Amino acid sequence: MNEEFLTQIKAETRAAFGELLNAAKLKPGQIVVAGCSSSEIVGEKIGTCSSMEAAEAVFSVLREMTAERGLFLAAQCCEHLNRALVVEEACAEKYGLQQVNAVPWAHGGGAMGTTAYQKFEHPVLVSHIKAAAGLDIGGTLIGMHLKEVAVPFRASINHIGNAILLMARTRPPFVGGERARYDEALL
Repeated sequence: MNEEFLTQIKAETRAAFGELLNAAKLKPGQIVVAGCSSSEIVGEKIGTCSSMEAAEAVFSVLREMTAERGLFLAAQCCEHLNRALVVEEACAEKYGLQQVNAVPWAHGGGAMGTTAYQKFEHPVLVSHIKAAAGLDIGGTLIGMHLKEVAVPFRASINHIGNAILLMARTRPPFVGGERARYDEALL
């Protein structure tokens, strides 16, 4: 993979993720989930051509940007690990997350999960989270790891490399009926 393409991936990730973080108005300590098909980024079918280089490019930007805002990053693994997530141990402890036993690798967990497991200071694998926002690069289906209610977010960037990009923020569910009034700051 050439440096120009890696630079492009990083720039696209930075632009799109920055827009999501600004729109989501997250508070320090909240979780952001990232699902990433490195195969799709490089123009191949999901699950067929894991690229550690592509995953590392995306992960480096996500980790930097979440750290700057005091957020926890959760990296979703592939279907072979039941879409378990790699998080820092501090995140698992803060949220009482159920740790599971597996070590992701490129063909059993995916390149993003593997990268997170290698790059986090104290990585653990957990079975489920409820993230406040997330990005799905290449159709990895992160919805199961978002809080209710997920609100689609469209950024000015809709691809990372060759992979389609879908993102969401969350908001509290509305309760009440026609007489209810809502807090605009929570929308």
